[in-house]
Amino acid sequence: MNILVLNCGSSSVKFQLINTDQQLIELNTDKRLAHGVIERIGGPALVHFSVVNADGSSRSHREAVPLRDHSAAIEKIVQWIISQEANIPGISSYADIAAVGHRVVHGGEELTSSMMITDSVIKQIEDCIDLAPLHNPQNLKGIYAIKKVFGGTAKQVAVFDTAFHHTLPDYAYLYAIPYQFYRRHKIRRYGFHGVSHRYVQYRYRTLVGLERENVNVISIHLGNGCSICAIKAGHSLDTSMGMTPLEGLVMGTRSGDIDPAILEHLSHKEGYSQAEVQSVLNKQSGLLGISGLTNDMRELIAEAVENDDRRAKLAIDVFAYRIKKYIGAYLAAMNGASAVIFTGGIGENSDFVREKIAHGLEWLGLHLDYDRNAATIRGKEGKISQDGSRLEAWVIPTNEELMIARDTFRCVMGLELPR
Repeated sequence: MNILVLNCGSSSVKFQLINTDQQLIELNTDKRLAHGVIERIGGPALVHFSVVNADGSSRSHREAVPLRDHSAAIEKIVQWIISQEANIPGISSYADIAAVGHRVVHGGEELTSSMMITDSVIKQIEDCIDLAPLHNPQNLKGIYAIKKVFGGTAKQVAVFDTAFHHTLPDYAYLYAIPYQFYRRHKIRRYGFHGVSHRYVQYRYRTLVGLERENVNVISIHLGNGCSICAIKAGHSLDTSMGMTPLEGLVMGTRSGDIDPAILEHLSHKEGYSQAEVQSVLNKQSGLLGISGLTNDMRELIAEAVENDDRRAKLAIDVFAYRIKKYIGAYLAAMNGASAVIFTGGIGENSDFVREKIAHGLEWLGLHLDYDRNAATIRGKEGKISQDGSRLEAWVIPTNEELMIARDTFRCVMGLELPR
């Protein structure tokens, strides 16, 4: 079954075309046929598509073309996929795309597993817009666009970032504010990056040969957005992001945890409106805010190592320190774990950051193997701790699109979703 996976942003659409079925899932041999992104939708959009050849190499297509909205962008993607130029084996018409899987950021308390998209589900996703005003409207654009492009005939599935965290106990998801605010407005911890954390625990247990109920790990997703998840018996026990993706770790441009009184203080001292304060915390803080240079960890490391830049060093130190604190907290909450797992763009590729985080955790039994750590970059996976470490460290590149494709296949076929 050919599954089109979509991830819609405010002015972009990322996609992958994945061929999967039950046998391919069991053998872990699902095939990525094509992938790409359209950016700057609403103007002269930038198009970058690639076809994956049978030998693993790729053929790329780039162009700049005016695209007025997400419907036009998705129509562009689908027309290219079925085109002779793309020349994807077995795909020459809309009918060859069996279903579309959408990453949807927020499912609230009701949408706790992947599901076929119906008018009722769309209404529930719309009802969650108050909880994710920057994300759910963009995800809905993709759903509406597919209905328009396929004439309402396409089978669509929603895969929710929050769903993996629906197993959080109430003492982990509730905030210590008057309980009626939870009852009235559903103010609570929801967590995000759930598809990524779910993939990491699945891949880890596959690599080490464990049943899900024996998986006790800490998954650390480090990219421009960052989160950490305590996974006990294969289920999310706690996670750093909260009601919104702003809480938790230091991120590229997000502050992570702060004293909430800072909001009023900033408003008073700087004359900021509530919207301006939110913009500062979401778009001007984190690595960018501390360094005053960039939110790109690669550039910060270069400035810190090559130019001895004090604030670049400080940004990296704050970033690593916050992660280390969460590791300690989650080990206590879980009563121990077998491994910490790094994923996401920084987690997968920065041996420098991983070493800084692991430094000082030897007393917990985590002894980094520096040669393994340095070699495990650019898409490689594997253990980076020394053999015999009581607490192991692993790198597992995330694959959210694969999880979305597999869930889409299962939903379309009426199969039971993994626990």
